[in-house]
Amino acid sequence: MRMDSAVADRLTAIVLFLIGLASTWGGFVMDRLEIRQIHPASIPGLVPMILGFALMICAGALAWSARTPRGDAAANPNTSASAFAVTLVWSALYALVAVGNMPFAIATMIYVAGFTLWFLWAENGQRPDPIKIILVVVFSIAIAIGISVLFRDGFLVRLP
Repeated sequence: MRMDSAVADRLTAIVLFLIGLASTWGGFVMDRLEIRQIHPASIPGLVPMILGFALMICAGALAWSARTPRGDAAANPNTSASAFAVTLVWSALYALVAVGNMPFAIATMIYVAGFTLWFLWAENGQRPDPIKIILVVVFSIAIAIGISVLFRDGFLVRLP
């Protein structure tokens, strides 16, 4: 069965919206900790509620984007399959090889830069111009530092 890209996006948006709705509702009805004199803003369900709400917004954006006709990339299933394969392999390498074997911020910077540069390269079949490469590297460094600081100082998670 061959499915149109817009139909697949709409179905995916519905599934993601329902998952986000369930996560938001589950976080909302989760037991509170006021009984133990803990501040009400530190409810255990706060993160699932925020993530569920964000997922619902992303699902809405996906459904909205499925309304407009796409260019050649949507018409070519090989482009989609190769993009999925690159995403799968690159993400697996990041999670299974890079994280834990090198500092988290450096692994994340390499992951974001490599991922972005590959898709810039695949977009038009030729190497991106030097300005775009520099911008990708600068933003990759900023993103890696931002993620590391957020998890280390905001969520108090020890990073590998």
